[in-house]
Amino acid sequence: MLFTRTALCIAVLGTMVLAASAQAADTPIYTIQGTGSASPLVGQTVTTTGVVTRVNNNGFYLQDLVGDANPTTSDGILVFTGSAPTVVAGNLVRLTGKVVEFNTGAASNADTAAYTVTELTTIADLSVIGTGQSVAPVVLTLPLPQGEDFERYEGMLVTVNGPLTASQNYFQGRYGQLTLSAQGRLETPTNRFRPGAQALALNEANARRSFILDDGSSLQNPNPMPYVGADNTLRAGDTVGAVTGVLDYGLATASNADYGSYKLQPTVAPVFSRQNARTAAPEAMGGNIRLASFNVLNYFTTFTNGATASGQTGQGCTLGGATAPGNCRGANNLAEFERQRAKIVAALVAINADAVGLMEIQNNGSTAVQNLVDALNTRLGAATYAVVPDPSTGTGTDAIKVAMIYKPARLGRSGASTSDASAIHNRPPLAQSFAAANGEKFTLVVNHFKSKGCDGATGTDLDQGDLQGCWNSQRVQQAQALKTFIGSLQTTSGSNDVLLVGDFNAYAQEDPIAQLTGSGYVDQIGRFNSFGYSYVFNGAAGRLDHAITTASMSPKVARATEWHINADEPSVLDYNLEFKQPACAACAPDLYSATPYRSSDHDPVVLGLNLYKTITGTAGRDTLAGTPGDDYFVGGPGADTLGGGAGNNVYAFTNLRDAGDTITDFVPGKDQIDLRLLLASLGYAPEAPGAEGLVQAVANGNNSVLQFNAGGAWRSLATLQGVAPADIRISRDVVLR
Repeated sequence: MLFTRTALCIAVLGTMVLAASAQAADTPIYTIQGTGSASPLVGQTVTTTGVVTRVNNNGFYLQDLVGDANPTTSDGILVFTGSAPTVVAGNLVRLTGKVVEFNTGAASNADTAAYTVTELTTIADLSVIGTGQSVAPVVLTLPLPQGEDFERYEGMLVTVNGPLTASQNYFQGRYGQLTLSAQGRLETPTNRFRPGAQALALNEANARRSFILDDGSSLQNPNPMPYVGADNTLRAGDTVGAVTGVLDYGLATASNADYGSYKLQPTVAPVFSRQNARTAAPEAMGGNIRLASFNVLNYFTTFTNGATASGQTGQGCTLGGATAPGNCRGANNLAEFERQRAKIVAALVAINADAVGLMEIQNNGSTAVQNLVDALNTRLGAATYAVVPDPSTGTGTDAIKVAMIYKPARLGRSGASTSDASAIHNRPPLAQSFAAANGEKFTLVVNHFKSKGCDGATGTDLDQGDLQGCWNSQRVQQAQALKTFIGSLQTTSGSNDVLLVGDFNAYAQEDPIAQLTGSGYVDQIGRFNSFGYSYVFNGAAGRLDHAITTASMSPKVARATEWHINADEPSVLDYNLEFKQPACAACAPDLYSATPYRSSDHDPVVLGLNLYKTITGTAGRDTLAGTPGDDYFVGGPGADTLGGGAGNNVYAFTNLRDAGDTITDFVPGKDQIDLRLLLASLGYAPEAPGAEGLVQAVANGNNSVLQFNAGGAWRSLATLQGVAPADIRISRDVVLR
């Protein structure tokens, strides 16, 4: 058939009118979304048009090409197909679907029920009407203004300005998820503030400056794992620039009863930068005794498959009066246990503490803890570590207990171990007094308070909405009982110096810790670090693991810190064999390694203790002899003769009137000269540069004379008998700051 030009124009015009009429019948996406948290069109079937911004494995995101310029309505929506979509990003599509509000959690989950996802389902008449289309992302700078959340951007393409910090990576391997935050890491509110208005305000502020970066897939254990960086990890604290993608909402944990979070499904691959480097060992703590505590995450030698570390089968664990393999925790089998033990041993070897408090050791007598010590001694040499025996006062009724190991060559047990028999504890605190070779004593108490989980909680132990979780009332009572227990220890040991370590299941400003610090005890982590943390939960970091001393012991703590080998690492690096990337020829390998990293879910705490015997001279000439252990000499004015004997000894000079001493047995690399008080007496600041240039060693026969530059003139401080100047290294053998 031939058309005249006029007839053809009329036909085209008619087609355009029909198209315009059909388009006018569409319901815009922003009308479907509405201005509230739920669509005003729920349950209705609508037809709409938009551009595909991102395709997932079971749906895609659709956004209006123009939008309505109303910041309270979203221009984007999720189209749920249930299987791989046939469209691609950039397609302009028209479709018909049913409007639903999808609760990503359980029906009883109040959190996710308040943030349902508006989506189109039961899709029909899907047609591609254009290609190569795009929309400009909305640019967001966090934190969002107070009172706002991400709801108004649900389903939309956004760019979140950077830099952004990885605050949590627990589900990186399981679900391809990271928690990102602006303005640095998130801190647990009750780690910073006492429960109340300030903590609640920080909790709300954390929500406005954080979100989850997802991988755009509903698949579990994705292979390869997204966002992996150097050392086959991505550590909390690492950073990324601006990220672009579509905002969604979903569960933030593995449980459909837990909280949800807004998620960004990236359309541009993020590139992370390592800002939080791994370290091979804890920082130097100073002092002459090193102590530590470590939650070893259910170190069980009886496994959930009924076998044991010694090769027996048909074994179980007792819990609630029943004995069955299902009551065991930790490793499922010998292969997992060997992986678990290798990581924990690697961590403890690197920590190299003289005594260690352990939490979550199987409560099976000495079997589990002795197994760990045997593995340590295989690495370090026979009898390097020994187990503190279980106390006659018991180890409690729980499946796990606290335990203690120590180096007999460095510390001797002073008296028997004991535990707090108060019924408030189901994991009684364990105490052991120790004596160093110089006769100095202290008492170490290992603790593991009731957890924050809500199983069985009633009355005042229920979550009170103050961010302290469940069982706070019981933890407070445990802290009160602990204070009474410490009083009895001080009477028995004859020493007021007590160090409390362990997993208190309470953050730094919560009631149980306040019970202690409000009674004169000193929080040693807080003393040295305003943002100490040992655990990451809900994307925020805080310290559940503490080192708290009596007031008399506090001055003897040289330093205390956490070694961040666990809380900052993805859980997929741990010893477990489940929830790993699938095994196949083209798949990435299991990222497990027999290193300290992700040996547990808690970071170990490490302290340096100045446990020296102080030996002080008079104003005249003295001859002073040390003990068999570590001594701290203050000879005072006059030309003294000092002999340290065995041990690692320190010789302090408080001012220039102390000059002229002779040290008969100084050992470079073991003993030290402490000039900090001398420098202070002359007005030098501790951080003054170039202090090393004020000290030199010169020969005097077979001896060295240590000299100090006082106003341009070299003054002799001490003669080191039998030591050559070449053996002296000022930076190592002289303490200047």
